[in-house]
Amino acid sequence: MKSSVDVTFLFKLIVCLSLSICVRSNEGETSKEWFKIEGKVQAPDAWAKLNPDWKLHTDILIDGGEYRAFLRDDASFSVSVPSGSYVVEVFNPSIYYEPVRVDINSKGKFRARRINHIQPSAVSQITYPLKFKPGMPYRYFQQREQWRVTDLLFSPMVLMMFLPLILIFILPKMMNDPETRKEMENIQMPKYEMPEMSEMLTSLFGGGDAAKKTTKSGGSKQGVVKRK
Repeated sequence: MKSSVDVTFLFKLIVCLSLSICVRSNEGETSKEWFKIEGKVQAPDAWAKLNPDWKLHTDILIDGGEYRAFLRDDASFSVSVPSGSYVVEVFNPSIYYEPVRVDINSKGKFRARRINHIQPSAVSQITYPLKFKPGMPYRYFQQREQWRVTDLLFSPMVLMMFLPLILIFILPKMMNDPETRKEMENIQMPKYEMPEMSEMLTSLFGGGDAAKKTTKSGGSKQGVVKRK
């Protein structure tokens, strides 16, 4: 009997402690001062006419969805948050909006600035209340390339075919010009004597013996001539 009484007493004690902790946490949250982050979202006029229900598909996310808000009929919004630093994002499935950081101190002063991931220390302040301007539209599919005449003209195969023909037709006309003729005549290209194929083959396959034989035969002939 005593053991069952002790168990029930401990259970009641744990329940009372958990309730007191919950009440204290709620009191702490209610004691904080809450401030409203306000702003307005703009959309392209032509796109807004084609999509009149774009406000229904636009959400305001603060710190990745910890706080959330929706747009009013005039595309404005307001979110109640305690003091701190928050990242405000506008999510729309069709248009990109640049996120903004809003700092709120304990006295209720607001400071809005752009988010710079490359240089976090650099501060670029913007006006408050917030005004979100539309950016580039999202592209979920890659656009198909269109056929153009320039693609055909500048293709490598066409250039290889037509460039020689152009040179063939243009060079003769250039040669008919007397000035170009004179310039070509003045240019003297150096002429190199190329060895004969027979000599090259004998030097490669015969080696040095063939060269010696030729020199000996040449020398004997010269001696015969001298004796005469």
